[in-house]
Amino acid sequence: MPKILIIEDEAAIRRVLVKILSEENDTYEVEEAEDGLSGMDKIKKTDYDLVLCDIKMPKMDGVEVLEATRKIKPETPVVMISGHGDLDTAVNTMRLGAFDYISKPPDLNRLLNTVRIALDRKELVVENKILKKKVSKKYDMIGESDSISQIKNMIDKVAPTDARVLITGPNGTGKELVAHWLHEKSDRVKGPMIEVNCAAIPSELIESELFGHVKGAFTSANKDRAGKFEAANGGTIFLDEIGDMSLSAQAKVLRALQESRIQRVGSDKDIKVNVRVVAATNKNLKKEIEDGNFREDLYHRLAVILIKVPALNDRRDDIPLLIKHFAKKIASEQGTAQKSFSDKAIKLLQDYDWTGNIRELRNVVERLIILGDAEVSEQDVKLFASK
Repeated sequence: MPKILIIEDEAAIRRVLVKILSEENDTYEVEEAEDGLSGMDKIKKTDYDLVLCDIKMPKMDGVEVLEATRKIKPETPVVMISGHGDLDTAVNTMRLGAFDYISKPPDLNRLLNTVRIALDRKELVVENKILKKKVSKKYDMIGESDSISQIKNMIDKVAPTDARVLITGPNGTGKELVAHWLHEKSDRVKGPMIEVNCAAIPSELIESELFGHVKGAFTSANKDRAGKFEAANGGTIFLDEIGDMSLSAQAKVLRALQESRIQRVGSDKDIKVNVRVVAATNKNLKKEIEDGNFREDLYHRLAVILIKVPALNDRRDDIPLLIKHFAKKIASEQGTAQKSFSDKAIKLLQDYDWTGNIRELRNVVERLIILGDAEVSEQDVKLFASK
């Protein structure tokens, strides 16, 4: 049932509004407040689907109520109620985030139409939030071990900032999940998240891939092309396996971090970029620095925040949760019933040496689901999970 709050110091106007809304739709739950201060008390305690608020009121005027509501309940639509002399102010409230305004005395059709549209919009906002959460499930970090809880807490603290993050850990541990959570929990979430696997791009092409090129810069450069840094403008660029990047490309990345500017290959024109850089590696970069394979100054630029993702062997308590998660996900992907694992099967999997980490566990779970019984048994694990 939609909840509507009417904040109006004139009792007669309140009665008219309540009467109109109640007669139009008996499913509306309408509450009243006689001034802005009492209205804000109600808004703080209750999640309203719509607020109708007068502009000129004692104690706290409608503009102040609107601004305060936008801060604490930004999803709640606020419709301003304006007297004839308040029209200019009412128009200005639209710039402050008001959904609409209604003149006194309220026109029946205009009021009901505005209320219906505002409530529909609130419903869409809620649905979009739910949908976004469902999309984010793709990058769920499964686990309740101390190490995973610490990573989640660090992400919550670091994500809202623009601090650069270096994620370390063995292959298959889920470093890319950490990168995605940093982006999704940041203020840049509406911008792009661009991933670059530095190990998969030949050294002679990495600079063009990152920074773009101009026509004629090299033999196959038939036209101007933007690079990944430009594509990530306003968002996040994830440089995976950065330990495999060539020294010449490292120098250009360092300049991009220092000056927030890049140059396309073959051009001397600076292009300004606003990009957050998150990097990851399975290598010991300090050892790579000693061996002359990685720039120390770039390391210090990247490693403002260090997040180390543990190997699966170091978080065995999470294996039962991961097995359940993968079993559910694989069943959904294959359109089959979800299989369970016996306690003995789970215990045996917990004792395995997971050199391939979570990626290997996922593959083994899928194999057991395909080849095992309705409930995956200890015997199934012994038969089909062998390496």
